Amino acid sequence: MSDSEQPHVVIVRERGGNVAAIPRSGFRRAEHGALAVEVLRHAGFIDDHGLVSLQYRLHWDMGREYENRQATSAARMLGAAGFRVDLDPTLDTDRLTTPSDPGGRQVLGQQLLRLTDQLGAARSPAEAADLAEHVLDPNDGVLVRLSQFFETAVEVVRDVGADEGREVADVFEAAAEGLTTLFDDLDETASELRSLGSGDAAPEWRAQVTDYYATAPARAAAPPSGEAGPQ
Repeated sequence: MSDSEQPHVVIVRERGGNVAAIPRSGFRRAEHGALAVEVLRHAGFIDDHGLVSLQYRLHWDMGREYENRQATSAARMLGAAGFRVDLDPTLDTDRLTTPSDPGGRQVLGQQLLRLTDQLGAARSPAEAADLAEHVLDPNDGVLVRLSQFFETAVEVVRDVGADEGREVADVFEAAAEGLTTLFDDLDETASELRSLGSGDAAPEWRAQVTDYYATAPARAAAPPSGEAGPQ
């Protein structure tokens, strides 16, 4: 890691449980370095310097929830002031974790999980449609961007030029095409979802969705292999 990428401050929970903010190389030379110290103090950190070390820590026995909140707040303020901060993932209250991702490393998956939770808590069709548009927007929605991701992956694999990469490229290409088809199928669904709440006496929107699927005509099943369909 180059000097320009090194963090100015590392905020970490130490083995003994203390939450410490440890300046790294360049901290004293960083522009407005005194501001960084004031930010740490504003977030509740106190001086905890050794004979040869410069360090700050939160007060003891304040509880992990408080400590995590204050560490995250300090990291946000330092970042806003232009300092590079390495925040211990276990202290980051903005980071969503799951049993399969306890470190919260899969950031994009976290964002989609938050969006899913928000959709499940939506209180109206319009609110649900606004959330759905994050996925379905034709220019910047998740489906469009994910299709572009796989299209780029195809180009990357093909640029390698290895014969064994052809199958991988084909899989990525099929994924991109499948997402494009899915987007086309869902093109108007956000607008349709929004319209479910129209009308002065419209019933509760979730019930409307349930009623729609309960009363919609079933699609004709494909004939078994070898049998001809109706002529």
